[in-house]
Amino acid sequence: MSAGLNASSAAREDFAALLEESFLQHEITEGSVVKGTVVGIEKDVAVIDIGAKTEGRVPLKEFTGPGREGELKVGDEVEVYVDRIENALGEAVISRDKARREESWVKLEKAFEANERVTGTIFNQVKGGYTVDLDGAVAFLPRSQVDIRPVRDVTPLLGTPQPFQILKMDRRRGNIVVSRRTVLEESRAEQRSELVANLEEGQVIDGVVKNITEYGAFVDLGGIDGLLHVTDMAWRRVNHPSEVVTIGQTVKVKIIKINHETHRISLGIKQLLADPWEGIAARYPEGAKLKGRVTNITDYGAFVELEPGIEGLIHVSEMSWTKKNVHPGKIVSTSQEVEVQILEVDSVKRRISLGLKQTLQNPWEAFAEKHPVGSEVEGEVKNKTEFGLFIGLEGDVDGMVHLSDLDWNRPGEQVIEEFKKGDMVRAQVLDVDVEKERISLGVKQLGGDPFAEAGEIKKGQVVTCEVVEVKDSGLEVKLVDTDMQTFIRRAELARDRGDQRPERFAAGEKFDARVIQFDRKARRVQVSIKALEVAEEKEAMAQFGSADSGASLGDILGAAFNKKKGDDE
Repeated sequence: MSAGLNASSAAREDFAALLEESFLQHEITEGSVVKGTVVGIEKDVAVIDIGAKTEGRVPLKEFTGPGREGELKVGDEVEVYVDRIENALGEAVISRDKARREESWVKLEKAFEANERVTGTIFNQVKGGYTVDLDGAVAFLPRSQVDIRPVRDVTPLLGTPQPFQILKMDRRRGNIVVSRRTVLEESRAEQRSELVANLEEGQVIDGVVKNITEYGAFVDLGGIDGLLHVTDMAWRRVNHPSEVVTIGQTVKVKIIKINHETHRISLGIKQLLADPWEGIAARYPEGAKLKGRVTNITDYGAFVELEPGIEGLIHVSEMSWTKKNVHPGKIVSTSQEVEVQILEVDSVKRRISLGLKQTLQNPWEAFAEKHPVGSEVEGEVKNKTEFGLFIGLEGDVDGMVHLSDLDWNRPGEQVIEEFKKGDMVRAQVLDVDVEKERISLGVKQLGGDPFAEAGEIKKGQVVTCEVVEVKDSGLEVKLVDTDMQTFIRRAELARDRGDQRPERFAAGEKFDARVIQFDRKARRVQVSIKALEVAEEKEAMAQFGSADSGASLGDILGAAFNKKKGDDE
């Protein structure tokens, strides 16, 4: 019994020694990649001998995948990753995927350091992008790095091996970020450089319209795009590129400019056509009147097409004689045919200034012809200002009545309060200035000038006055038999201070006064009761008294009064 046990123990020791020797010979260690041979295929697993009489099982799916073709056969030699040398079944735990991943990481790190491209296959979509198989290692492809332009459908790219550029690697975290866009941009840049090198400014070539935007169209010149700007499509105004070209259309274009640094190419179609601006001044002399079509309306005016490729601008200030602060769209409309006059032609700046109002009669000239100075007009009060009234007149023009032309006698600031907006007013035309577009009117002139009709009034003359208004400071009076009014100050109401009281008089009362000032040019007349009394006193003294007569002043004035009474009787 003991002998048998000893023999069995010796046999186990020998087997253990042989196994250890086998492991040492093959250097099989956990966590390493070793070569093995396929010794059998059972359903969905492959049995692989990794040496030292050790076998392991690997699912067949680990030998297939995106970008990998071919069928595994008995006898094939493969590399596998050793997780554990022996599990509960006495087999090695091995993995083909891990072996490939380890191998790939080494290659990828070398490629990343050397900034080289790697080959991979997009096989799945994840949040924010896609996953890429880099021969065992899984990398992340952000959506923005798939193509140069946004790609809606990546189905045609799935399962197809293609080059990628590694942007970031972190082996500790197992993260790899790749880009397909970078590879395409580099390839495109190389192609563009080669294509641009074969193009020259001024060259005329055929291209295909690839895309249309608001500002122009992109034309494919055989691998490189050029921009055909909307302003270079035709000499005429083009509101949208689709008016001239369509997607897929073959067009003949001229290369206007090439930027060799950015590889941008500017193209033109109108440059292949005759320039309509040549000899423009001879075709459109200043002052000429012609018809055109409104093509565009802006805040500052309207553009009018005179012929295909030739447009002129009617500035808002040249659209109407009378409508100064209205939008051009209130005067003309798009596509409307209008008659215009050529105001200025600038062939260098390619500008033509047009006038619309010049084709119509100047309303101020028409008014002056129909209503000469001195004629009478009637209109509605449009506005009241601090310096006068604005009256709406025939022909949609305004005339102004200055404060000084409202009344002969009263101040304009007072008279203007009697008028309100909308009142109908009659006035006389005083002046028409066509260049300054001004019409001067007068209201007081309709009643005649009281100073002109007053006759010969001289200083010292005695006149009869009628009280118009009694004020604390004096009397507002009217000279009888005239339309002249004047103001008598309190100090001029009597010789004696006690009688210089305005309240002694009443409105409508008449009295005599002496003219102390009359200036026809300055339109000024002043009268005084005090001056009349002083003059009468002097006259009485001269006639009825002397220095040595002994008569009193009362006697003299009484005698003079009686004489005057007798003369009157």
